[in-house]
Amino acid sequence: MSLALADYDYPLPEELIATRPLPNRQDSRMMVLHRRAQRIEHRMFAELPEFLQPGDLLVLNNTRVVNARRFSDDGKIEFLFLEKLGPARWKCLVRPGRKMRVGAQTAISGAVVRVKEICPEGERIVSLERDFDPWEGGMVPLPPYLRRQGDAEDFERYQTVYAERPGAVAAPTAGLHFTPQILGPLPHTFITLHVGAGTFQPVKVEDISEHRMHRETFSISASAAAAINAAPRTIAVGTTTLRMLESASRDEKGHLLAQEGATDIFIHPPAEIRHADVLLTNFHLPRSTLLMLVSAMAGREFLLRAYAEAIRERYRFYSYGDCMLIV
Repeated sequence: MSLALADYDYPLPEELIATRPLPNRQDSRMMVLHRRAQRIEHRMFAELPEFLQPGDLLVLNNTRVVNARRFSDDGKIEFLFLEKLGPARWKCLVRPGRKMRVGAQTAISGAVVRVKEICPEGERIVSLERDFDPWEGGMVPLPPYLRRQGDAEDFERYQTVYAERPGAVAAPTAGLHFTPQILGPLPHTFITLHVGAGTFQPVKVEDISEHRMHRETFSISASAAAAINAAPRTIAVGTTTLRMLESASRDEKGHLLAQEGATDIFIHPPAEIRHADVLLTNFHLPRSTLLMLVSAMAGREFLLRAYAEAIRERYRFYSYGDCMLIV
């Protein structure tokens, strides 16, 4: 167990970052980590059903990525519209921030956008000259490390096939591998967590226990809660699903409740994962909170050994990359 930021680092050759999706979603490779035996197996995502047992339930995040990225009419300012706070009032990220201090203004689609407030984490509260939806006509907000703007391919592929409830500015990427044909026959249910831009926020403290997570809203329906409570084994599809399962309210018997809420839970070693038996996830950035969460599930030393093997075996990394099944 380690709380040192440097112990969650690893070197990744840049050419292993998947900047584009594979032609077919289901063709990703899948590294399988057998925790008890400390054994690594190399399989394909399409073989996932082979690892399921009778009664298993897949729990997936059905959030939908919104086209939250907009540029000012002169092309000089980039906005990521995160959350509507009221009529013609939004919270957003702005680049370059130095040009958008309190009182600064620009225009989007001919409407004046004025900075009203700067939040402690750097987000801007802006007012719009007229109340319009900046997500209409916006672009897909790809992760910063892809270093490109979203295009027509991303409009379809940076979205799960079961995405339903709009509100995320980043995709729950473990679900990108599923096709309707693979998911359909498998017992599954959906819960919703709207992934925020904070998922890419770097850890800046050397003692990771001092890091503070962003808040993300979630909801769990009565039918989803009932299905999860009845399942003898739960497979969390993605770190967002795992965060929900670990932070959601439960009754005195430990049963998950139907609810709407928000979570800022930060899962890292030596935390014990209590409410998910298996995790399907992608490969995550060095020193990231997501890598720390997966370390709590698999064990840091075993996980980093698996990452080193993935690099040797030329797996594809990050959002459009291959996946890992931790059993």
